[in-house]
Amino acid sequence: MTNHWVDIKNADVILIMGGNAAEAHPCGFKWVTEAKAHNKAHFMVVDPRFNRSASVADFYAPIRSGSDIVFLGGIINYLLSNDKIHHEYVHNYTDFSFIVRDDFAFVDGIFSGYNEEKRTYDKKSWDYELGEDGYVLTDPTLQHPRCVYQLMKKHYESYTPEKVESVCGTPKEKFLHVAEKFASTAVAGRAATILYALGWTQHSIGAQILRCAAMVQLLCGNIGVAGGGMNALRGHSNIQGLTDLGLLSASLPGYLTLPGEKEQDYQGYIAARTQKPLRAGQMSYWQNYPKFHVSLMKSWFGAAATAENNWAYDYLPKLDKQYDMLQYFQLMNEGKVNGYIAQGFNPIASLSNSGRVRDGLAKLKFLVVMDPLATETSEFWKNHGEFNDIDAASVQTEVFRLPTTCFAEEEGAVVSSSRVLQWHWKAAEPPGEARTDVAIMSALHHRLKALYAKEGGAFADPILNLDWKYAQPDHPSSEEIAKEYNGKALADLLDPKDPTKVLRPAGQQLSGFGELRDDGTTASGCWIYAGCWTQAGNQMGRRDNADPTGIGNTLNWAWAWPANRRVLYNRASCDVQGKAFNPRRKLIEWNGKAWGGADIPDMGATLAPETGAGPFIMTPEGVARFFARKGMAEGPFPTHYEPFDTPLGFNPMYPDNPKATSSPAARVFKNIWDTFGKASEFPHVGTTYRLTEHFHYWTKHALVNAITQPEQFVEIGEALAKELGIVAGDKVKVSSKRGFIKAVAVVTKRIKPMKIEGKTVHHVGIPIHWGFKGVTKPGFLANTLTPFVGDGNTNTPEFKTFLVKVEKV
Repeated sequence: MTNHWVDIKNADVILIMGGNAAEAHPCGFKWVTEAKAHNKAHFMVVDPRFNRSASVADFYAPIRSGSDIVFLGGIINYLLSNDKIHHEYVHNYTDFSFIVRDDFAFVDGIFSGYNEEKRTYDKKSWDYELGEDGYVLTDPTLQHPRCVYQLMKKHYESYTPEKVESVCGTPKEKFLHVAEKFASTAVAGRAATILYALGWTQHSIGAQILRCAAMVQLLCGNIGVAGGGMNALRGHSNIQGLTDLGLLSASLPGYLTLPGEKEQDYQGYIAARTQKPLRAGQMSYWQNYPKFHVSLMKSWFGAAATAENNWAYDYLPKLDKQYDMLQYFQLMNEGKVNGYIAQGFNPIASLSNSGRVRDGLAKLKFLVVMDPLATETSEFWKNHGEFNDIDAASVQTEVFRLPTTCFAEEEGAVVSSSRVLQWHWKAAEPPGEARTDVAIMSALHHRLKALYAKEGGAFADPILNLDWKYAQPDHPSSEEIAKEYNGKALADLLDPKDPTKVLRPAGQQLSGFGELRDDGTTASGCWIYAGCWTQAGNQMGRRDNADPTGIGNTLNWAWAWPANRRVLYNRASCDVQGKAFNPRRKLIEWNGKAWGGADIPDMGATLAPETGAGPFIMTPEGVARFFARKGMAEGPFPTHYEPFDTPLGFNPMYPDNPKATSSPAARVFKNIWDTFGKASEFPHVGTTYRLTEHFHYWTKHALVNAITQPEQFVEIGEALAKELGIVAGDKVKVSSKRGFIKAVAVVTKRIKPMKIEGKTVHHVGIPIHWGFKGVTKPGFLANTLTPFVGDGNTNTPEFKTFLVKVEKV
């Protein structure tokens, strides 16, 4: 979230799209109702189903699953065509006026630099035109044909209200209502917030859907302001923490990245990530990358990381490919992976194409499952009848279950969608022989280190030299770990302006990331968390909910990254003179000498973009990007591509180019193409979702939840039910090209048929929560149906739109 849960109450317009907060985030949804009750906010829902959020919304519009970029691109076109944009904001705080290289092109759904054989882009042309001084060329008049504003207008000119109706199935008048409500916030004093969840991220173009929505918000001046933002509603605590701490395969903590195979040179690795300013006076905060990286390596390897060995750079793996979940299970199916550790992860239930996942697990030599519960993954090797009809005798995998504690049986920090690190304390002792994840991983580390020390092995240094100076080596405490990711001074930190002055004595906790150094004198396990446990103590354990400004920023309740800031890019809430656009909801303001207000200012002490850093200090431009230079897999402007299970068989935005039907840069392995379905065989559009009564795959083990929602069901509309002769309570079979499930049919008015390019399309709603373990009635794995294909940027599988066939059993 760029903003935070409580800040939703400050919105004038609220859109939930790609999510269902009332049902999947019922506690956080409180702030939507607060905005409606006290701020008269206009609340809109756009979704394939008339869901529980829609039932309390002011306005609902239907949309075909997977067509979101057409809808959002239509809003962009509407705002630009009708000149309903926040001019002061976009001119000063975005790349509107920046000129793009003359070799950049977009033709019939494909950008310049495409390699069809590799299904990747050479992104060289996706950049700004630079002058001899290395700074970007601009045209403040916005007349240059290659300025970002003109290119964006041209890119979205075909995303008309009529096309939205044809491609998305959204009636034109309903689409225009949403567009007009957003346009109403393109003025000082009003703001719109967008709330989304997995309904946007779990597509083969998920990352581009989010970018497209962010562009809408930028046009209206809604990023960095109270009541605005792009707000991702995380499914549960520590999904935010997972990404923060770099648990994704190519990541390092704090959104640093692992080197690739070609990056054997340390200086080249650092240079590629230390972004230089693209305009005079800009900050480009990533110039500090060396400080973050060196401090991380000192935290991990201590005295073994030195300037002479490039801070142990050789200890880091150099990736020859993207080792995401899809890649690992692809390699398993090819017999190229021997073992797998599933720590707090149930891949057979939560990864796409469950049958393929199960087949991969069956080819391992060993599988280790660390979980409090017996899961479908830990029990995959047993035959559970039609729910898991595996031939147990053919499974070669030895499975080890290591029972772990649950969150209430340990203490530590959880990180919410709001980027708030909140400390929780242990409430109960774990049952039986369950141990914390930290204790299990510590034991594994000590055994591996002892084996390497005794027997040697290929490149043992990263294991042998891993720093492990904890008071409790067999079970480091949560406090010790928290202090480590905050960071400390390894030597006296001197004032650069006065070397006789010690800013931070050796051994003390750092106060924030501003104290990090690249000379080996600081250590920090995650630079964005620096400040969470300072010399003053545990900031995450604070419980002062005072809100003196009334804006919802309770700065002394727990701690938010970065720097306890609650609204990111909040400098953009003010004009270039530092005066708040909205005096009623003032985040920060310039008082003539310094910044002050209800939040921690997100920049330095200067004012206008011409003389100092712009509000978007994480970019070398100092401004927000409409043109995503070199960053995205599919192109610098979000573009509609059909799902890989497309009900149309062509891209209605670019119908003459088969190469542009589905994402030309999505994550697809060569032997997967024949697993995609066709509408002639699977005529209905399936989409998965969650229920309030269950929590992912866990609460089917809880009796109360099992009583509330005991049996697997699928949701079909009345029109489809009538067409197929199905009544409520009938057992139905739902098939895709990958497999089938059987479930009880819930016949509902909440899903209506849609006219898409002249063709009737029916949606089928498929809750995800059931499986063959737990105290609910045994069920099928919903992800048996979903395709094994991922977003080209995040590798997130396409769970939210796929083709199915519904039959009465």
